[in-house]
Amino acid sequence: MIIRFLTRYSRAFIPLPTKSTVSSVHLCRQLRPLPSITQPHLRRSFAAKTSADEKVEELQELYATAKDEFEIASEETEKKTVYAADDRAAAQEELANFKEAYEKALESTDGEQIKNRIGSRVRELERAVEAMKERAMED
Repeated sequence: MIIRFLTRYSRAFIPLPTKSTVSSVHLCRQLRPLPSITQPHLRRSFAAKTSADEKVEELQELYATAKDEFEIASEETEKKTVYAADDRAAAQEELANFKEAYEKALESTDGEQIKNRIGSRVRELERAVEAMKERAMED
């Protein structure tokens, strides 16, 4: 009696070898056991976040808030609503908070890494807020 089983790799049915066919059966891929986590060279370290990672996360939250305020202010400015001026002021205030936290983070020992990861967002948001102010002045 031949028992068939589904292999993980080929998804084809292969007969289970018997004593008489062991020498003639050759599987192209053999299943390997998973490596043991106790082996030091295979262990992954899930170390605590570095101070730079924590600061970048804080800055990303401030950036998200400032960007949301900018988007609201931009929509209101485009529609020329009565709330546009207050929304622009709120966007500028959030941008100032973000820039202040960014400047403070640059003074730390991880300043260069933070600058590389967040610097472009600061410049992008600054330019966008300035362009929005200029559009508002033109109208």
